[in-house]
Amino acid sequence: MDVHRLEPTLACATSAELKAGRRSRARAALVGLGAANGLPEGPLVSFGLAGGIADDVACGDVIDADRVVDATGAVLWQGAPVGVPGARVGTLLAVDAVVDDPAERRRLHALTGAVAVDMESGAIARAGRLVGCVRVVSDTPARPLDGLEGAVRDSGELDPVGLVRAFLRSPAGFVRAAGDGRRALRALERTAEAIA
Repeated sequence: MDVHRLEPTLACATSAELKAGRRSRARAALVGLGAANGLPEGPLVSFGLAGGIADDVACGDVIDADRVVDATGAVLWQGAPVGVPGARVGTLLAVDAVVDDPAERRRLHALTGAVAVDMESGAIARAGRLVGCVRVVSDTPARPLDGLEGAVRDSGELDPVGLVRAFLRSPAGFVRAAGDGRRALRALERTAEAIA
């Protein structure tokens, strides 16, 4: 069977991203953080939120990747962008853990040339089934997550205890990061509708 002739599935890390992905006519699957749930069969588009690592990206920016690299700059995948209207074409950095320190974000950008990071695209690329990456920036060096990353379980489901911990750690940071996340998810929903 030639998997490249099949309709791609949108591979989503979180249940919120899955909900946004279902606004398109494409199939969508919950793969969890770092693809912890495993990957569905067939070709996959990495679809969801990403952390910006370049200072010229903003929350809500859509990245339609033409390349995925690892932390050494080695290319894991290269291909044509999906073709999202108004999206920025750029490189994504595959990471194994959330990068929230602003200095580390900037260092990774300088090292790799990537504009954003995510934890799923690398796993999908290594499986040989990545056919595209569409990501919306939810946080940046100037607007970090401030602990909000702990509000999602590896399975991609919301973690209420993690939400409370994030709020207690930094109430103002939590409110700002949660607002940025909501805006990014709305942009992800619009993006799904645009590629439908």
